[in-house]
Amino acid sequence: MSRAVPFGSVLRSEWTKLWSVRSTWWCTAVYLIVVGASGWLAAAGTDTSPRADVAVQTALTGFGVGQLTLVVLGVLVVSTEFASGMALVTLVAVPRRTRLLLAKTVVVLAYCLVLSALLAVVCALAARTLTSVPGGVQPGDPDVLRTLGLQVGAAGLVGVLGVALGAVLRSTAGAVGVGVALVFVAPPALALAGGDLAERVSQALPALRVGEDAFLAVSTTWPVGMAVVAAWSVGVWLLGAVLLERGDV
Repeated sequence: MSRAVPFGSVLRSEWTKLWSVRSTWWCTAVYLIVVGASGWLAAAGTDTSPRADVAVQTALTGFGVGQLTLVVLGVLVVSTEFASGMALVTLVAVPRRTRLLLAKTVVVLAYCLVLSALLAVVCALAARTLTSVPGGVQPGDPDVLRTLGLQVGAAGLVGVLGVALGAVLRSTAGAVGVGVALVFVAPPALALAGGDLAERVSQALPALRVGEDAFLAVSTTWPVGMAVVAAWSVGVWLLGAVLLERGDV
């Protein structure tokens, strides 16, 4: 009986796959440009701010659109392998499909967290440099750190949701379409529709977040908003794992 491939080896393999395709480089470039440039532009357009965390959150505005890149990346990590037929080779080496999906998820999550943390620091630096705040924007300010931490965490969850949708649908176009609808189209559309029911449904969707606030959606407190995004990410991921285990390929 053949021995199972160590999980560390599976992680290294998935990391190599991630960085060996052009789509990752394109997603990285778009994410860096959109979030970084928007952060400096937003900070430059805000002369003064009453609090440091408000100034920083303004500089994080680019994350609202930029996180769509993470949805696309997460989907591509799963869907392209099935579309190309390479999944057959991978599953021969790693027959336990949930284990494989977990490795893909860990790699994408790490990518999202590290890159988003870097961009969060860039945006905070923009706020500190370009926006006048009483007392300045101090790196050790608990409110600033909380805002940055929430942004990085939300971005990581969005990446996981992308992986999960890719596992459920296995179609790049379909999964990206559903992902964009869930996080970017439906929440603001329902918010504009008005009415108590539409508002509640909007709050129950995994809207993109900028710091503590929902982006173009009905506002929620940050614990509720983050819990909703986390619930969707984990729930869809579990569905994807079940469908992957039961699938023919």
